[in-house]
Amino acid sequence: MYSVDVKPGLRERKKQRTRAAISDAAIELFLEHGFNQVSVAQVAEAAEVSKRTLFAYFPTKEDLVVHRLADHETESGRVVRDRPPGTDPLAALREHFVEGLRERDPITGLNDRPDVLRLTRMIMDAPALRSRMEKFITSAEGALAMALRETADAPELMARLASVQIVAVQWVLAQDNATRLAHGESADVRYEAALADAESAFALLENGLRQLPPQR
Repeated sequence: MYSVDVKPGLRERKKQRTRAAISDAAIELFLEHGFNQVSVAQVAEAAEVSKRTLFAYFPTKEDLVVHRLADHETESGRVVRDRPPGTDPLAALREHFVEGLRERDPITGLNDRPDVLRLTRMIMDAPALRSRMEKFITSAEGALAMALRETADAPELMARLASVQIVAVQWVLAQDNATRLAHGESADVRYEAALADAESAFALLENGLRQLPPQR
């Protein structure tokens, strides 16, 4: 009985290690040679796996990069679901974004670690990756809309309209920060302006989204 309980955990850890090894090999090659210049076959060879195994973990070449952001696809939805009673969704999302700026969370664009900057530049410079990010944004909008419907009793259309606006604002703020850092501005120097921009952006949202009710 003991061995039966342990094996699934071991298999899962092995899968996680394989997935990480493939992704690490891919990112290293992409950063060194360029995303468009590296083939899936080269990634598989560097990771010492077959192409079939690689595609089992990453259905597309773009997924080798974008999967590192996967946790953020549903992040806004989680923030809305987990907000304290009496807190309206927009206030919770604003505080979460501001906290991300303070902590230099890469998803806010305000992180100037060399590895983060290189990855950001690669995504910005590769049309296929930028296109893949559009699907990421659509998924984020869907997750947030569902959270608004389920926790704030927002009608479907209102939830969809609100989620599109909120995710767009978060994305534009992050892209503006990332672009400035990519051109040499430091995260510490940028912080105060990034914070002011976020406050202004969320204030604009608040003026148009006052009808979203607080947590039940």
